[in-house]
Amino acid sequence: MHLPLINKSHEIYESIDYIKNILSSMDDGRISVSPYDTAWVSLIRDFQGRDIPQFPSSIEWISNNQLSDGSWGDEHYFLAYDRLLNTLACVVALRYWNVHDDKSDRGISFIKDNISKLGEASTEHMTCGFEVVFPALLKRAKELNIDGIPYDAPVIQDIFDVRDRKMKRVPKELLHEVPTCLLHNLEGLGNLESLGKLEWPKILKLQTPKGSFITSPAATCYAIMETNDQDCIDFIQYVVKKFNGGAPTVYPVDIYARLWAVDRLERLGISRFFEPEIKSCLDHVYRFWTEKGVFSARNSEFCDIDDTSMGIRLLRLHGYNITPNALRTFKNGDEFTCYVGQGFESPSPIFNLYRASQVSFPGETILEEAKEFSYNFLKQKLDKNELLDKWLISKHLPNDIWIGKSLYRMPEINEERYLELGKLDYNRCQAQHQMEWNHMQQWYEHSNLEEFGVSKKELLLAFFVASSSIFETERYGERIAWVKTNILSNILSNHYYSTEDSSEQRTALGYSYTKVHRLIAILLETLQESTTHALDRTGVDVSDLLLDLWGAWLKKLTGEGDEEIEQVELIVGTLNICGGHISSKDDKLSHDEYTTLCRLSNKICGQLAEFKNGNKKVNDAKRTKSEIDKDMQLLLKLILHPNSSCNLSKDVKQTFFVIVRALYYKAYFATEQIDSHISKVLFEKVV
Repeated sequence: MHLPLINKSHEIYESIDYIKNILSSMDDGRISVSPYDTAWVSLIRDFQGRDIPQFPSSIEWISNNQLSDGSWGDEHYFLAYDRLLNTLACVVALRYWNVHDDKSDRGISFIKDNISKLGEASTEHMTCGFEVVFPALLKRAKELNIDGIPYDAPVIQDIFDVRDRKMKRVPKELLHEVPTCLLHNLEGLGNLESLGKLEWPKILKLQTPKGSFITSPAATCYAIMETNDQDCIDFIQYVVKKFNGGAPTVYPVDIYARLWAVDRLERLGISRFFEPEIKSCLDHVYRFWTEKGVFSARNSEFCDIDDTSMGIRLLRLHGYNITPNALRTFKNGDEFTCYVGQGFESPSPIFNLYRASQVSFPGETILEEAKEFSYNFLKQKLDKNELLDKWLISKHLPNDIWIGKSLYRMPEINEERYLELGKLDYNRCQAQHQMEWNHMQQWYEHSNLEEFGVSKKELLLAFFVASSSIFETERYGERIAWVKTNILSNILSNHYYSTEDSSEQRTALGYSYTKVHRLIAILLETLQESTTHALDRTGVDVSDLLLDLWGAWLKKLTGEGDEEIEQVELIVGTLNICGGHISSKDDKLSHDEYTTLCRLSNKICGQLAEFKNGNKKVNDAKRTKSEIDKDMQLLLKLILHPNSSCNLSKDVKQTFFVIVRALYYKAYFATEQIDSHISKVLFEKVV
């Protein structure tokens, strides 16, 4: 039976073109403007000594972007730390140049009316370095004799106390020797008694190649005010030009934007439309990878566990030669930290550490340690319902808000068209799958599979596993071949050629040569259907390959063959043949690695079956789980590790990964959970 293919709609084509344009024009990354950092830019005096701002466009940006309530900040999300810091900075900038008194007056009123909200705000959502940079701004406001700000409010004194406690723990020499998070808040460190006078010749040696201090415009502006350093000036001029007078909270964000954009596309299931663009993104990240990992921007001595973990995971999954050793940078005793000097950990970076640990190869102890730590950390957070994040406020997928010194958004990551395309494509795939499911039910009735001991629920489960594993609409031939191969091989191996079934059991199933002949007829019809699908898609006649594959498996099943071909290899071979990845027998048999993958996959699937059946004692079950994990690591290495001496295609190897993951899913999820997944994935439309 030939099934029609549901084609892409005009909206899908438009979204794909739009997103391709975004991904191919990332440059240094897109990010929203920070009023706080823009205010610091506007405070820089004219380099010729005149009593005017060097960057008047920054003052203009501040004037044009005050919100209706008199504050500055994210218009669509209120966070007390963010609004008060931004507003105070903009008020200081306007009063410093004695311009727009009406706007600064409204800003002061906002601060006065809302300062108490700092005491009610969650400390987990405190903006980065708030306890250091907010007091520094208050000091500047006092020096400018700005009235109306409640300098003596109890909540402000509390912030000063937090700052003093924090700075007492900071070794002065650390600030001047290595790039740490302190440099990011440099504008808040001047004249602090606990640190003494800043040693600028030493600090300037810690700049990034672009001239910034850990990509912070505000910190770099302060350095300009203190040193007039040309590299700092060049960086700020570059930023102001790029953002038309504004300045973001960090820049560049080229590494971060690329990693998170790729991750988002993959999580939405639409990455297949952007393979060249994704390769370009990951090539960029790999080009700037260091033994310490990566940061949000390239060429940074300062690295963090969030970007590094995401980089390890994505680069490894895409076949780059990457090791996880950079994670040792963030390990302190038995714990992992987001970066050196971090005060407390937050869920999102540790979650990405956990995700990175899932692509571990054998012997990579650092990833085993990362997995143990991150699992325990996240479980504890869940148990205590401590899910607020220091770095991210996630409302809805397109509207993620990140927390820096001020709140910010990143269009390359929370682009609404990603989600729109994800929904359109999901519903298109689902409609295709529903059409295929109707075909499978017709096949079930036409073949009278119930008579062979197959239930409709068993067929639905087999179809769900296949359609959720290879969901792309154009791969319908592979999906159908997978399901039918699975069902027919189960009938043959579990009943008609099983050494475990007694003659009575076979009789109960109606065992007869007539039924066997009918079953063989169904099989031949299925092989013809698969051949037709493959010919339509690849232009290659694969009938002999499929017959040889099934012949070898049936001979093994009846004890007549020499080849050790198990059901996993039968399904893998069928998918690779129908998908056009194997076009001749030599494509696989000439590779020792193919044989190794078959044997290892068979072993894992046997272990999964034992684990699923639950017939073992607790200790034996734990041992089996450990063995499965070790073998999965080895399978991952065989599939993902780049090996120049191996000519086995990536697509062929990935098929093993797909099949084993599907069986892993069936083994580890309860029937009730799987039933819920089937209901949602196959039959509930996404709106």
